[in-house]
Amino acid sequence: MMINEAEDEEKWLAEGIAGIQHNAFYMHRALDSNNLREALKYSAQMLSELRTSKLSPHKYYDLYMRAFDELRKLEIFFKDEGKHGVSVVDLYELVQHAGNILPRLYLLCTVGSVYIKSKEAPAKEVLKDLVEMCHAVQHPLRGLFVRSYLAQISRDKLPDIGSEYEGDDGTVMDAVEFVLQNFTEMNKLWVRMQHQGPGRVREKQEKERNELRDLVGKNLHVLSQIEGVDLEMYKETVLPRVLEQVVNCKDDLSQYYLMDCIIQVFPDEYHLQTLETLLGACPQLQPTVDIKTVLSRLMDRLSNYAASSADVLPEFLQVEAFGKLSNAIGKVIETQVDMPAVGAITLYVSLLTFTLRVHPDRLDYVDLVLGACVKKLSNIPKLDDSRATKQVVALLSAPLEKYNDIVTALTLSNYPRVMDHLDNGTNKVMAMVIIQSIMKNNTCISTADKLDEDDFKDEQNSVARLIHMLYNNEPEEMLKIICTVRKHTMAGGPKRLPFTVPSLVFSALRLVRQLQGQEGDIVGEEVPATPKKIFQLLTQIIEDLSTVPSPELALRLSLQCAEAANDGDLEHVAYEFFTQAFVLYEEEIADSKAQVTAIHLIVGTLQRMNVFGVENRDTLTHKATGYSARLLKKPDQCRAVYACSHLFWVDDQDGVKDGERVLLCLKRALRIANAAQQMANVARGSSGPVTLFVEILNKYLYFFEKGNQQITGAAIQGLIELINTEKQSDSATPDSASDAFLASTMRYIQFQRQKGGIMGEKFESIKL
Repeated sequence: MMINEAEDEEKWLAEGIAGIQHNAFYMHRALDSNNLREALKYSAQMLSELRTSKLSPHKYYDLYMRAFDELRKLEIFFKDEGKHGVSVVDLYELVQHAGNILPRLYLLCTVGSVYIKSKEAPAKEVLKDLVEMCHAVQHPLRGLFVRSYLAQISRDKLPDIGSEYEGDDGTVMDAVEFVLQNFTEMNKLWVRMQHQGPGRVREKQEKERNELRDLVGKNLHVLSQIEGVDLEMYKETVLPRVLEQVVNCKDDLSQYYLMDCIIQVFPDEYHLQTLETLLGACPQLQPTVDIKTVLSRLMDRLSNYAASSADVLPEFLQVEAFGKLSNAIGKVIETQVDMPAVGAITLYVSLLTFTLRVHPDRLDYVDLVLGACVKKLSNIPKLDDSRATKQVVALLSAPLEKYNDIVTALTLSNYPRVMDHLDNGTNKVMAMVIIQSIMKNNTCISTADKLDEDDFKDEQNSVARLIHMLYNNEPEEMLKIICTVRKHTMAGGPKRLPFTVPSLVFSALRLVRQLQGQEGDIVGEEVPATPKKIFQLLTQIIEDLSTVPSPELALRLSLQCAEAANDGDLEHVAYEFFTQAFVLYEEEIADSKAQVTAIHLIVGTLQRMNVFGVENRDTLTHKATGYSARLLKKPDQCRAVYACSHLFWVDDQDGVKDGERVLLCLKRALRIANAAQQMANVARGSSGPVTLFVEILNKYLYFFEKGNQQITGAAIQGLIELINTEKQSDSATPDSASDAFLASTMRYIQFQRQKGGIMGEKFESIKL
């Protein structure tokens, strides 16, 4: 069913893109002939493709970007009154006669941008007109994107301090009012998406809603960039209006994301001076909002602000930051009656961390935090939640780490009272921590949040080292040792396996390499030691590890085994381990960063393999390139895809030099890099640095040097021109690192040109 839905969506997207391309073709003809009415007719038909309700947000975004590119060309045409012969005032009236509301609004926003630029009407009036007319689109997805387009075309035309539109065209307050109104309506549309569809469909829509959050959040980013929003305006207008919308929407996804946005985009000084207002909203949030993370991030920002300069510390005292944070945490814990103990203790750990950074000399504040924790734990004689216990250990360890003086920590009256709530085992851990602090002459413990794990990790690392010490020159006896160790290791439980299994695997691989070249079973031996037998054992061990779960480690070990099988010329075994790695990647590894690391490990290992025949290598290579192109972030996609080009050109393998497929990989990477630039331009108003293009250029140069006939000097020269064009565009973001990287690359090309010989002649074809 899911496959059919995906196929249908791809078909609908293709139809929409075809409709845009068809009408854009006739629109361009009309633009070239300066025929305004025909241009408006076909542009409206083109924009009607955005009325679809059949696409997911991800696919709708692809369709929107196609239309967005065409609207930029249409805007250029509208700016030149000499071409179409209609004043911008009349043009603004004319586009309001478009048949359907959605195309009409996109055209109005496009003409409105030109209208503001012409200054024939005050910017504030045009902006107010546009933001109110967008009320006509109440479909959540379509409404979000049309308002996102309005935000995009207006961000450089707001009547801000120092802008050309300030004065009679409007004031900073007009700019703020426009952005706030657009933000409010976009959030309402975003929240309404949660009410569409029950059960499994609703879960899918929550995921899709999460993909759209940046469309709403970028309004807050625009607000933070308005020069005229000083502390007074932020305190009196911006923050109250934003928080009003956050609280009233009563949606946990929206509330969590927007609170985090507020904390991240506005200055630290503003947070400090409006602390009471910001914290006052926290108890009003939905009980399901992860408020402890929100507050922890706020306290981290304020702590870093305090650490940035001693001059700002009096401000913390002036606004009574500690008292306000302490009261807010108390109210949140009191309001959210179902909050588990671990959540409350986590909040107190964050507050204590803040206190030790901002007020290290106030032992009374430290004791107050510990006392609040004691009060929360008063109904729990002994903690039996391991996560809560871990947080209590972190709470008690923080003063030891800060003061490097056990006597100071033990003078806190609530310190032993917190320890009373620990079970016997954890009390022993804390006792050892205190004793070690004394015996190590006040040595600071560097990882307070993992103190309860230290002894366990030391123990398991010792076991792992012991496994490496178990060795016998006789293969059969060594295999018996490995089997015995495996039996005891697997009985150790899931927590121990990630520490001990790698040592067991590498001991087995050492035996495999010792036996390389040996074929068949050893006659007369009770446990024949052959590479195939050991690889069967390794497969079982890694499968056990993958159920812990520890999929990233299981994948790494699978690839190590595949390399060992490659060295032993065991194609079938190597293929099975690669299959195991791909299954782990597809079914178990969900974190996007872990996926990026995993795909690069897979590609790097596959490149080094020389055991596979054409069919098996093609199958694995196809899988690797497919997964690379489906990574979450465009830059990660781009880097993984161009890394796959090395799978088709390996110097030490005569049969693997497919220049055409190398070029296909690099071209695909280039398309992805271009899409990443466009997405950055839509999301942030700037296309970002050209780093990805320069990285791809270096890949082109590598294969050019290696003799790939498909990579020509003309192609490299075209890529250099593309990079220079991107750098010079209005939306480019200056980046010294990218510039240095490009300059270094150009120096290398020049060096090769001047070098002479065959390589020098090749590089002469690149015209700089």
